[in-house]
Amino acid sequence: MHIVSYNVNGLRAAKGKGFLDWLEDQDADLVLLQETKANPLQLSGDLAKPYGWNSTFFAAQNPGYSGTGAYWRDDLTPDEVVRGLGVERFDAEGRALMVRFGDLAIWGCYFPNGGRGPERVAFKLDFYDTLLARIEKQRAAGLKVVVTGDFNVAHRDADLAEPEKHSGKAGALPEERARLDRLASMGFTDVFRHLHPDADDVFTWWSFKTAGRRTNTGWRIDTFWVDPETLARVDDMEIDADTRMSDHAPISLFLD
Repeated sequence: MHIVSYNVNGLRAAKGKGFLDWLEDQDADLVLLQETKANPLQLSGDLAKPYGWNSTFFAAQNPGYSGTGAYWRDDLTPDEVVRGLGVERFDAEGRALMVRFGDLAIWGCYFPNGGRGPERVAFKLDFYDTLLARIEKQRAAGLKVVVTGDFNVAHRDADLAEPEKHSGKAGALPEERARLDRLASMGFTDVFRHLHPDADDVFTWWSFKTAGRRTNTGWRIDTFWVDPETLARVDDMEIDADTRMSDHAPISLFLD
């Protein structure tokens, strides 16, 4: 199984940069999107139903903000699709959806950014806590779980080009990193770090404002976390830094 996750920073804008051609070229079974910035009525036609794909979208209530989505091959049928966490203040921002095939539950999430002050940091931490509680219940029920998306946290200093500059700031706060520590304590593994334990110059987001791609000054905040059973099936994970429709790079997980 090949799963792709991509923060597109506006799906309609990405279409103008070649998104549909990119999607057609993906040898993927499931593509999860973050920051779609559109409601389903704005995603009619080929964005809603590209040839060979089915889709679902979970939009934010505020137009042009946040949102998640998923495409899966039309020869596949999910056993379950869930939009949201069942908590209105999170679901109003369209930040999480789950697609389940058999006993494999795959979450695609656009985790909140805490950069707008203490209230948003608290909102972000509460979102993490709610999602992790949901995952614990799924694991207790016997499901295998993959969590992917834009986590908006650099878990370790090695996931930042300039850790000293961002120490103590949103995205690298100890309390934010502690949520990923908790995910690890639940038995989950960051697949990229597992495969590349010493990598310190590989990133998935670069600021447009500072032209971060030019100097590879970025953050690794998009990844896949998987449970022990799924980790045993991991064949590879890739970061496609050459695809530039967004300030993020798409990432791929390959399961044997």
